[in-house]
Amino acid sequence: MVTPTPNYVLDMLRQLPPRERLKVISTALPEIEKTLSAKPKPYKSLRGLWKDLRPSISADEIDAVRKEMWKDFPREEIA
Repeated sequence: MVTPTPNYVLDMLRQLPPRERLKVISTALPEIEKTLSAKPKPYKSLRGLWKDLRPSISADEIDAVRKEMWKDFPREEIA
């Protein structure tokens, strides 16, 4: 089976007589217009995506992680 690329479809369309080309185009055009005029599906908000992963994170936990992350900054060998 051949993958229908735009060039392949145009080549096949060119092989048809003019009246048959018009039939194909007149059949395809309303479908294409309908697809293009359809409103895009609204995006779902990612806000609160991880809210159910853990009941809550306390400020103390955040402070502890922050201290752990920054404990070696700035390092002496960099300066």
